Amino acid sequence: MLPFHLVYHEHYDLNLGHHVFPSEKFRLIHDRLLADKFAGPEDFLRPEPALDADLMLVHERGWVQRLKTGTLSYEEILQLEIPYSPEMVRGFWLAAGGTTLAARMALEQGVSYNVGGGFHHAYADHGEGFCAINDIAVAIRKLQQENKITRAMVVDCDNHHGNGTAAIFAKDPSVFTLSIHQYNNYPAYKPPSSVDVHLSDGVGDEEYLERLGAAYRFPIHGFHPELVVYVAGADPYREDQLGGLDLTLEGLKRRDALVMETALREGAAVAIVLAGGYAINVQDTITIHSNTAKAAKEALEAVGWKN
Repeated sequence: MLPFHLVYHEHYDLNLGHHVFPSEKFRLIHDRLLADKFAGPEDFLRPEPALDADLMLVHERGWVQRLKTGTLSYEEILQLEIPYSPEMVRGFWLAAGGTTLAARMALEQGVSYNVGGGFHHAYADHGEGFCAINDIAVAIRKLQQENKITRAMVVDCDNHHGNGTAAIFAKDPSVFTLSIHQYNNYPAYKPPSSVDVHLSDGVGDEEYLERLGAAYRFPIHGFHPELVVYVAGADPYREDQLGGLDLTLEGLKRRDALVMETALREGAAVAIVLAGGYAINVQDTITIHSNTAKAAKEALEAVGWKN
């Protein structure tokens, strides 16, 4: 049995059909972790969908209602860039519930891994870039409401800037946002995070890890978050269709270790969400995300956790 829980629901799939975002990846990761005998069925927790009231700790009521009732405008669907369906809505509600559950479990166990989530392009009043509900922000706000945490840090290592998360927490000193991303890529407008690391095209393992470490270690030491939400995007990978960085599978594993071991050493729990991943071969994306779960176990074993 793992020393921490994985969170998964069979309806995480957003039912996108033939789309560059392989939303069936959540099921494939779940199945890979079982097939590798990394995890057993008892290691997975099944989340409930977030309540509308929880979503509205972050999102405007009108946006939540238009999503639920299928009354988005044509322009809103274009900006979202995924087809509307009841299954898509259910998937986002479940992702928010799953990230919230993962955050709660991380506070108990040191680390937890949501086999989904990371929808960092969602703003309070609209969705963008395949993201309708910002599960990262919902989880942080819910745990703050429950007085489980005071301060949280978002470490966003997706290839693309975490614009929605940055905008949501822009005026909130209780949440520190860090985004390391390819600069010449989506989104065009990048509202400032607490710290932004803008990378040139083609950056590889060594420069990436050096710049991430330099941008991350000092803020986490000074900010003292109780919780780090680690947005472990698979799309900095060198063979990603929507990326332009040059990280290897080994470099991504080293990234995972850096983020999680640093947080644990500072006494911060780590809740992992997955965000993007669009490798030419979908099995590469599954390998990257599965490796993140394995790196979490290794980090917890190396550093330990004092609850």
